[in-house]
Amino acid sequence: MSRPGWIMARLAELQLAIIFLTRLPAGRMRDGSLSIGASAWAWPVAGVFVGGISALIYAAAWGLGLPAGPSAVLALGAGILVCGGLHEDGFADLADGCGGGRDRAQKLEIMRDSRIGAYGVLAVIFSFGLRASAITSLSDPLLVIPCLIGVAAASRAPMAVWLYLLPAAREDGLGHSSKQINGMAVIVAITFGCIFLLPLGGIAVLSVAIAVAIGSGAVAAFAVRQIGGQTGDVLGAVQQVSEVAAWIACLAVLV
Repeated sequence: MSRPGWIMARLAELQLAIIFLTRLPAGRMRDGSLSIGASAWAWPVAGVFVGGISALIYAAAWGLGLPAGPSAVLALGAGILVCGGLHEDGFADLADGCGGGRDRAQKLEIMRDSRIGAYGVLAVIFSFGLRASAITSLSDPLLVIPCLIGVAAASRAPMAVWLYLLPAAREDGLGHSSKQINGMAVIVAITFGCIFLLPLGGIAVLSVAIAVAIGSGAVAAFAVRQIGGQTGDVLGAVQQVSEVAAWIACLAVLV
């Protein structure tokens, strides 16, 4: 492939990542043959757009004199709106399925249900509450703003890792995109996830990377035990738990 062709292919994959992970206007895909898995390397880059918008809202709220708590809630709310609640929905579905299902088949059936149950509500409250309290605890915009961007990117890298490593739990759905992702895409995703953390300093990069690995690994192990592998909902839960873990790591090294 020529260099211009290679660049256009990567731009198409980045466009697909933005379309898949956000509600931002990114035009229409010209190449309908691309699978979601082909865009996995760019998922942390899409996260930068999400984190950047959250950071702008936080800075605006802070600039208007709002306290740290409301500023944090507005910043997180903006990120959720930009993503259409995609990851929160996946986390809630996994919690509902594994909390209410008796066996693998029933758990997967509940996860397909668009309705949310008590376990799902509690999971989302847990995620949002911990993230909001972490941002409030940092409070200094000079710390919060780069954290919002870096954490949004870093928490999306493990989705590529576990899409690649775990078997699909279903015969359809996002899980089969794992066939379109290769090891190099995973390495690039991890690299980008770390690069966007660099403004926080080397210790923070290492701490967040370890926390994200532990958090996402726990979700992956849980999913394998409960439903035999990964689904789109599992990847959403991976992102949410990774983001919570990343914020806790930021608190540990930056406060």
